[in-house]
Formats: sequence, structure tokens, C-alpha cells
Amino acid sequence: MNYLAHAYLSFGQDEVLVGNFMGDFVKGKMMNTFPEEVQNGIKLHRAIDKFTDTHPLVRAGQSYLRPQFGHYATVITDIYFDYYLSKNWEKYSRIPLEDFIQNTFTTLKHHRQLFPDRFANMFQWMVQDNWLLKYGEIKGMEQTFIGMSRRTSFDSKMEVAHLALLEKEAEFQVIFFAFFEDLETFAREKLLEIQEANAGH
Repeated sequence: MNYLAHAYLSFGQDEVLVGNFMGDFVKGKMMNTFPEEVQNGIKLHRAIDKFTDTHPLVRAGQSYLRPQFGHYATVITDIYFDYYLSKNWEKYSRIPLEDFIQNTFTTLKHHRQLFPDRFANMFQWMVQDNWLLKYGEIKGMEQTFIGMSRRTSFDSKMEVAHLALLEKEAEFQVIFFAFFEDLETFAREKLLEIQEANAGH
């Protein structure tokens, strides 16, 4: 999943949110340098990504994209899902989206001393360009995919990934609603399981 979803699936727990955002940037023994609840967020991030990557509905969506985008289909569907989460935000939260995003950035900034260097560099751009708000508009999606395409070593064709979304927007929305219901249930239960396991140590 992408960043807006990881923020939402931190369930209002600040240190979990920090870990959930940094999950891709923490390797090996680095994990042990963080507070326990941040570690729980990192573990949750990884569990969410694994659940997403193996879910049959997600794989069905990716199978449509794979002929054109190859293995980048996985990244593209993650960003598509943030688009649908943003567009349908009121279905999931009583907090207005812009307020939620501002609260997310404020919480992360408060814990910036914990950031791995690579994440700190990326976070600066995330805030400056307000990535989380961009995901809710096709124009923002286009800009996101163009930027990602420029950073790939190979011809990813991601600069046109927003067009594939427009072509099958209704179909991907059906996938999102059904999948995200499963994911939210899984993430709530998984976080509780992780926290209870760590509390027992």
C-alpha cells in the first residue's frame, strides 16, 4: 500500500504511524534502535504490504496492468488505492482529509530525530509537494507517476499509468472497496496481535 493508506491504517497511534511510514527504509539490526511502538508500526507496515501483495483481488487488478507495465504493476496499484481512499475519504473517517494529512505531517515532524537518512530526504519532498493530497486527483496522479518514471532505471511507462486508471476507473474502484474492507480488518487485528506479543516480552 501507499502512504495515505499506511497513515490511515495506523489507527490514530502516533508512534505506530511513524514506524508505518518508515517501514521500507529500516533494514536489519536498525530495527532495534527504535522505541517499541515504532517497531510495532514497522512490523505492521510489512504485514500490510505482504497482505496486499498476496490478496487475490489485488492480483486481479495487477494482471490487467502487467502486460503494459510489467513488475511496476505492483507499485501502480498501490498508488491507485490511495487515489480511491482519498476520493472516498468521508466513507472511512470523520476527520476532513486535509486536517488528517496535516496531523500526519505534524506527528511525523515531531519524531523526525528517528528518521533514517533516506526517509528524511524523501519526507522533505513529501511535505513540500503534499503528496498525500495529490493522490486524490488525476492531475496529481499524473505528476506522481511522471516523477516515479524519471527515477526508474528502466522504461517503466509509468508516465502513462494515470491513463490506465481512467480507462478502468470503475473496475478498479470495485476492487478497491472489496479489498480495502479486508485490509482494514486485517490491519486492526494484526496491530493488536503485534502489540500483545511485544507486551508479553
